[in-house]
Amino acid sequence: MEPVLEVKNLTKNFGGLCAVSNVSMEIMPGELIGLIGPNGAGKTTLFNLLTGVYEPSEGLIEMDVDGKKRQIGGLKPYKITDYGVARTFQNIRLFKSMTVLENVQVAMQRNIRYGTMTAILRLPKFYSEERWVREKAEEYLKEVGLYGKRHELATNLPYGEQRRLEIARALAIQPKILYLDEPAAGMNPQETADLTNLIHKIREKYHLTVILIEHDMSLVMNICERIYVLDYGKMIANGTPEEIKNNEFVIKAYLGEEI
Repeated sequence: MEPVLEVKNLTKNFGGLCAVSNVSMEIMPGELIGLIGPNGAGKTTLFNLLTGVYEPSEGLIEMDVDGKKRQIGGLKPYKITDYGVARTFQNIRLFKSMTVLENVQVAMQRNIRYGTMTAILRLPKFYSEERWVREKAEEYLKEVGLYGKRHELATNLPYGEQRRLEIARALAIQPKILYLDEPAAGMNPQETADLTNLIHKIREKYHLTVILIEHDMSLVMNICERIYVLDYGKMIANGTPEEIKNNEFVIKAYLGEEI
């Protein structure tokens, strides 16, 4: 089996600051990977490099696209999305004046297969495609438990439900790789437990590779199969949860004590 994602000697400089330094990773299809480290370690910067928000200063990012390796480092975010990549953000970025359903539908417009004239003339293909978009959007909302609130404005949802709406919108892109940036931030223990179950469920159902940044170590240790650890922009360790929680360098840099 070939990796779905390979990162080779990836570096990002901002002037004299090296935010990510010589990072390499290898992710296999269907894996559930954790990315941890102290605040300011470069985790979100790495996500931004992998999703096209930033262009690498050095290094390669290769993704398996229909059986062929493609170099995606430096591509625009929309092009990387076309290859099957979706993400959520550390700070929630919903269209808050739109309904819950509309937030998911808007992510599906890239999959619509009718032209401008078909839309203007309201030909049968327009209605069939719009019906498909609505049905699929409702399916994703059912997956995250928000179908009953589909007509509410996104801004009226509680914080935890806004997080789940972001996940539903990401699923609507129909990704192969899903990046989750601190999905449990601000959640109470019950919401975190529900999120853990949701991540397991959507990974299995949609055959996803999931990579998540998270500070909740109970979630990371319970859900992730492998973990990468960043500190000051450098990869200091990777391994299974058991290996990471007993790694002396990780304990010193981040965990503070064995967990």
